[in-house]
Amino acid sequence: MCGICGWVDFERDLRDAGDIARAMTDTMACRGPDDEGLWTAPHAAIGHRRLAIIDLPGGRQPMVADDGGRAPAVLTYSGEAYNYRELRAELAARGHGFRTQSDTEVVLRAYLEWGEELAARLNGMYAFAVWDAAREELLLVRDRMGIKPLYYYPTPHGVLFGSEPKAILANPLAQRVLDADGLRELMSFVKTPEQGIFKGMYEVRPGQLVRVGREGISKRRYWQLESKEHPDDVDFTVKTVRGLLDDIVTRQLISDVPLCSLLSGGLDSSAITAIAAKGLRDQGLGPVRSFAVDFAGYTEHFRPDSTRSTPDAPYVHELAGHVGAEHTDIVLDSAELMNPAVRAAVLRARDLPVGIGDMDSSLYLLFKAIRGHSTVALSGESADEVFGGYRWFHDPEAVGADTFPWLVGGLSPLTGVDRLLEDDVRRLLDLPGYQDESYRRALAEVPALTGETGHERRMRQISYLHLTRFVQILLDRKDRMSMAVGLEVRVPFCDHRLVEYVFNVPWALKTFDGREKSLLRAAAADLLPDSVLQRVKSPYPATQDPGYDQALRDEARALIERGDPACAQVIDLDRARALIDGPAAENGGDRAALERMLQLDAWLREYEVRLAL
Repeated sequence: MCGICGWVDFERDLRDAGDIARAMTDTMACRGPDDEGLWTAPHAAIGHRRLAIIDLPGGRQPMVADDGGRAPAVLTYSGEAYNYRELRAELAARGHGFRTQSDTEVVLRAYLEWGEELAARLNGMYAFAVWDAAREELLLVRDRMGIKPLYYYPTPHGVLFGSEPKAILANPLAQRVLDADGLRELMSFVKTPEQGIFKGMYEVRPGQLVRVGREGISKRRYWQLESKEHPDDVDFTVKTVRGLLDDIVTRQLISDVPLCSLLSGGLDSSAITAIAAKGLRDQGLGPVRSFAVDFAGYTEHFRPDSTRSTPDAPYVHELAGHVGAEHTDIVLDSAELMNPAVRAAVLRARDLPVGIGDMDSSLYLLFKAIRGHSTVALSGESADEVFGGYRWFHDPEAVGADTFPWLVGGLSPLTGVDRLLEDDVRRLLDLPGYQDESYRRALAEVPALTGETGHERRMRQISYLHLTRFVQILLDRKDRMSMAVGLEVRVPFCDHRLVEYVFNVPWALKTFDGREKSLLRAAAADLLPDSVLQRVKSPYPATQDPGYDQALRDEARALIERGDPACAQVIDLDRARALIDGPAAENGGDRAALERMLQLDAWLREYEVRLAL
């Protein structure tokens, strides 16, 4: 994996700005603890922090492709190209020589051969920048599904860029300003493409190229979902899905460092773990290692709620035994989840107050524990978006609602801090209007299939909303929490071949057995014990310890009583006091509101953000 950053300025000699460029690079140390590099030229400073995964001694960056002493291209690269071996062979046949065994050099040579068209040839997760010294042009590229992040900040004479906002903010040219649209995005639980929250900052959109030259900035989509006829019957579709999954997971087992799987005992992570276990055995590499998060006393005192009917642990252990995994439970308690150092680390990892409380803290602690054993982990993330696993896919009210279905289907409490907004701020933001505008823009993008109408058309729209908006929220979370501790998490279900294929499967076929994720269940039927195969979807776990809720209220009360909290610029403190002193809500909305209020306050103070509403 890695952290990348850089600075282009066409009116300044950046060779004398090494201290600033190095400060930008240093912010990426968490993403790349193994090595660092900085390359400077008159109008470009390119930084890199490395997490060594493939070709440990040979993949140093920034990587320069020199040609007769010139530097025609310099690459800073984060990610994995899972088809790099095939690309390397093709490039070698075209006359390219290689000094290393790394996929980084393959990407660099691919740029020299194909220019920006190289992006369409890559299979993987990646975010990278190429400085073309001959053309004096910067190219920013992000993978198709947006697994790896990439931000940029235009300046009067160039651009700043980085894997995370913190790299850009380390440069004095970047202003730490939050305007009304940024605050709307924070509060709305929608993911607007290219919105970077900070005023003037942007995200490279998934599947997008951004070019920066003397004439300015231009953008182009090199990939997006397309609607196509699906001629395959059920049996052939299931067989195709299984074949894709076998190939995808096998490709993603490539690693020169210890690898493991994240196991929740659900269908998604269990299928990935089972395929990985088989792939490792077939290669003579021993059993798969697996890890799961749990909370002290969670299984013994579990209380079913509206989203979780069963605890994970029994299913985790059954699957681990079934595939012969070397399994470890990471058991956490409320004191760890409320540890101020942990909560501060989560905020620094996110750079934004967009966290989901204990579910972020526990994920961070899980990844931190895993990092002591493995450097790469396979995840079941994104299967619900690809195969239609969330309950609101199957809820007529959510499907029929004229908005994002997850806002109807039970996740609105996770945006709960909007209930605490001061009245003038609430009116200014008009969050329902912002959500509606975002929804209309997303619907306008959905590719049409000739003759597709009614429920089938609506379910294509809902699939598109999840694959281009909702999945980004979860991928961002997983990337930040894992890279904060130098752990690379791979997401096989985001392989674009699988996404493209399943997107075009009619909804009636996706649910051919009358349940959620019918295709995935059928494709994994021979791999899993029946209990796991038939288990109903259960989200990532949240602690049920009432002591956590009370500790949260105590912290929020102390914040208000200390006087002049930073969040008072937008939060009605009387409403916050009423919430703190009120009864615990069954749906978790109160807890979510307090979590976000505390995080917003810490972010405004620690990041020295100026509000410009």
